[in-house]
Amino acid sequence: MTCSVNPDIVVIPEGYFLMGSEHGQENERPCHKVWVDGFALGKFPVTNGEYNGFVKETQTSAPPFRSEPMFAGDDQPVVGVTWHDATAYCEWLSQRSAKTFRLPSEAEWERAARGGREGALYPWGDEPPSARPYAGYDVKSGGPDRVGANEPNDFGLYDMSEGVHEWCSDFYAYDYYRYSPERNPQGADSGQRRVSRGGSWRHHIKFSRCAARSSLPPGFKYADYGFRVALTLS
Repeated sequence: MTCSVNPDIVVIPEGYFLMGSEHGQENERPCHKVWVDGFALGKFPVTNGEYNGFVKETQTSAPPFRSEPMFAGDDQPVVGVTWHDATAYCEWLSQRSAKTFRLPSEAEWERAARGGREGALYPWGDEPPSARPYAGYDVKSGGPDRVGANEPNDFGLYDMSEGVHEWCSDFYAYDYYRYSPERNPQGADSGQRRVSRGGSWRHHIKFSRCAARSSLPPGFKYADYGFRVALTLS
């Protein structure tokens, strides 16, 4: 893995895509056309090894699960970070790198997860996880796997459907898709929860659909919550 001030990133081209699903949960409806400006996204979720630099330099408390062997690998995604911790990391990374790092919006995350596969259920297409060549897909593992263990999507991003839930920048609203703007939606104006996306190692089926939405109060620290960084392109 690269050092924390130079994370591996992938440029996601600007464009329209169909966000949501008419066949998923009610909060994924209606499926609607969305434009997202070009941006960049971390190739992997932020790892323990990367987050350690932030903890040491800022004297921030380490995540609560960091000392447990099942969460301690430097190449595992960092977990147990709040939304506020994740945004603080992005601010620190921006200062260190002179670039504008941040959390992705929910729309950016879904655009990136789809990898250009319009309307597909998963980053790899419509094939169910049970048919994929991933050992133990339906077994609860003892902590998240290392990042990049499986194949990337067509944009070259890893772990967009599995591993840990990833914080997004948006406030969560159950009915947001009913009134969200077409261009660069940023989420509800306020709320009690922040959006998260992606699968979870704790779930019986640890892969999530591209359109699947989740959320959590921003101060919570869960053992299956991490994040990846986005980069605003000038």
